[in-house]
Amino acid sequence: MPKHAPTPFRRRKSTRAALAAGVVAALGAGVLFTQANASSGDTQPRTARNATTPATAEPTPPAKAGPTTAPKPTTTRRATTTPKATTTPKATTAPKATAPAGPTTAKVTPPTANAPFDYQIGSPYSPPKNVQVVSRDRTAKPAAGLYNICYVNAFQTQPDALDWWEKNQPDLLLRDRSGTPVQDEDWGEVLLDTSTAGKRERLAKIVGGWIDGCAKSGFQAVEPDNLDSYERSGDRLTKQHNAAFARLLAQRAHAAGLAIGQKNTTELLPERRTIGFDFAVAEECGQYEECEAYAAAYADRVYVIEYTDTGYSRACSGWGGRLSVVRRDLDVSAPGGSYRYRAC
Repeated sequence: MPKHAPTPFRRRKSTRAALAAGVVAALGAGVLFTQANASSGDTQPRTARNATTPATAEPTPPAKAGPTTAPKPTTTRRATTTPKATTTPKATTAPKATAPAGPTTAKVTPPTANAPFDYQIGSPYSPPKNVQVVSRDRTAKPAAGLYNICYVNAFQTQPDALDWWEKNQPDLLLRDRSGTPVQDEDWGEVLLDTSTAGKRERLAKIVGGWIDGCAKSGFQAVEPDNLDSYERSGDRLTKQHNAAFARLLAQRAHAAGLAIGQKNTTELLPERRTIGFDFAVAEECGQYEECEAYAAAYADRVYVIEYTDTGYSRACSGWGGRLSVVRRDLDVSAPGGSYRYRAC
């Protein structure tokens, strides 16, 4: 996904307003706390740089100044280019997952609801006045004196790190029947294979090293991206697979003293307690009328990024008094050039 500088992941049609409304209804009906069940057929068990990455972790290529192409104006969610809309799998529960070995869970402090917020995953800069919560890529330093959320690309490879994965962990790349890696083609990223318990545990050791690095750097929380990679897998992955991997990451984050945020993917709101998410980072929930679903699930502890004036206006008018809402440019850039920042 992001390419250092990462750019936003814009909205997919498969999770539009009708789905969000359904999630709100489901939350009201009391299915929020569904328990994860073991998935049948499990025989075994993205990405940025960090100085604390274990020896087996993905390498740390030089940071890039920004995306080379702007996304097409379609209903997707991220940036650089636009992902294809896909059909959301209908799985309803997540399989049980075994946490990788790690320290006892430390004290975790989630961010404050409706705190002034800035989204800086593309490039770090001095935050606007009054900002209290900021999200940055894990390769960046936390903003002094603020609550910092660490961006980690957890479910897909970085485009410039594919060679490393092919050399060191080739079987952790999702492949089609011919053995060709399955790509999120618009992003130049290969999906990581979360389909078995063994592979999830091995991936959790690698991504977990990056999460530990976030904690060591001084972040207070982490947002693992591409939670919805199963939508781009050609049915090779399911919602249950990614939910189970997310649960391992949540356990690792909590063990390191970090809160963990659900990044997009309203389909997994009913699983959020089973997984262990503490808050949400929601891109374009105003544009796609999903803010209500996130607000209901996370008691307003939701950090909203809108990339259009229409979405920003909707989010502010409907939720600006309850949720942390910002308007950012598609490149999520630093001041100068295409930089855009507003807050309700």
